[in-house]
Amino acid sequence: MPASAAAGVAAEGEENAAEAGGRELLYCGTTRFDIMGRKVKGGMGGSRGNLVSPTRLRPLMGVDIRFVASGCGTEVSPAPCLVTEATNAVCGADFTVWLSSVEGSSILTAGLPQYGQLGHGSDNEYNTKVSSVKLSYDPQPRPWAVATLSGKTVVKVACGTNHTVAVDSSGFVYTLGHNEQKDEWQPRLVQIFQKNNILGPNDIISAGSASSACTAGGCGQLYMWGKLKNSGDEWMYPKPVTDLSGWNIRCMASGSMHHTVGADDSCISWGHSEYGELGYGPTQKSSVNPKKVDILEGMHVTSVGCGVGMSLIVVDRANVGNKIDQLDTFDGDSDALFQENMKSLYFPPRCYSKEEQDTNTSQQHARHETAAETPEQAAKKATPTANSRSNKRKTTVDQPKPEDGMDGSGEETKEVQRSHGTSTRRGRGRGAKTAATPEAKPSGRGRGRGRPKKGTGSPDPAPLEAGSSGRGGKKSGKRGRPRK
Repeated sequence: MPASAAAGVAAEGEENAAEAGGRELLYCGTTRFDIMGRKVKGGMGGSRGNLVSPTRLRPLMGVDIRFVASGCGTEVSPAPCLVTEATNAVCGADFTVWLSSVEGSSILTAGLPQYGQLGHGSDNEYNTKVSSVKLSYDPQPRPWAVATLSGKTVVKVACGTNHTVAVDSSGFVYTLGHNEQKDEWQPRLVQIFQKNNILGPNDIISAGSASSACTAGGCGQLYMWGKLKNSGDEWMYPKPVTDLSGWNIRCMASGSMHHTVGADDSCISWGHSEYGELGYGPTQKSSVNPKKVDILEGMHVTSVGCGVGMSLIVVDRANVGNKIDQLDTFDGDSDALFQENMKSLYFPPRCYSKEEQDTNTSQQHARHETAAETPEQAAKKATPTANSRSNKRKTTVDQPKPEDGMDGSGEETKEVQRSHGTSTRRGRGRGAKTAATPEAKPSGRGRGRGRPKKGTGSPDPAPLEAGSSGRGGKKSGKRGRPRK
């Protein structure tokens, strides 16, 4: 059998296995888009009804999901597509990009051209008032082919909020739209993805709110550029993400400031999370570096999508055993979900150390032994302190009352010792004072604390000289010339 035929049979068998197992959609993030960022009863609107870990959706259980995508924008009524032979369609904030199999019109755009994201060389800016400056942008209602790329076949496209990333059949990458320094009104070639670093058929591209990403080089190395986090400098040119080097990345999606990747048998996410869209659970919200979602470890992720405050993950149910049955299921009751999340957040289960576990085990054994003991056994096991106290009481009752002036040991009491003139001093504390009155010390003039008491025998102080005070002999009276 030829190698190509064998590869086709293997691919068909894998597809049949996937169909037999099926694929299921998992969701993490907010479920109350109507109150996101608003203050409501019970906390901030974003804190109510959050699915902080990948959760199964009961209405979609059993439905075979093949692909998922997400974006942001206003709700509008559906309109018929005017593009013939369309192969793919991607949406940004206020514009849409189509890929077509028609030669010379492989990429078409329509919508708002404010930042040049349509690639037609103009932003259609005009002044709405003659007397003042009030700028507006004329939208493009019908799909137009991008003339700059008419001679190329665009095979992949991704859209951010106000920018577009496209890849042609040769593996070259083009960007157009909003830029930090100057908006690109026409497709611009990214110079780093050339020669040996072009994109292959299995490489992926992704666009977030203000960032772009792709794999290149044939080894699956991930490159990113743009505004990747809320703080810090932007990446002005594509840089490799070294934390994901060596991973076989199959799919990637970027939201406002968070990113999700499906690689090997793991799901990896990182960035800023406010509503639990990274899927780490109630203990962690955000992560600067790429981190695996532990609850999805060992599952084959086939497609991912990221939006504002939410993430979508499609996993293959084949060869996962009962792992997917261990995930939570969301029925649509956001209020009950809020109560459960608050309980797990403020009253998490305590993790004991090994020493604490040994202590708790010994205490439990002691309780069981005490409960099994009879009252007679408990009385026999009285503490030594209690036994010594009872013995002291018995000794006190049996001994006769000591005579006056003698204590129980036959020694004189302190009162008798004082009457005999014996000192009972035992240190420098209060008990060190003797009964005898201390001799009065002669006190003279000085800077003491008050006058000496009368009758102590101290000599009278000498009279002060006129015009002098008791401190240092300074002259008293008012300053200035003395009175005559």
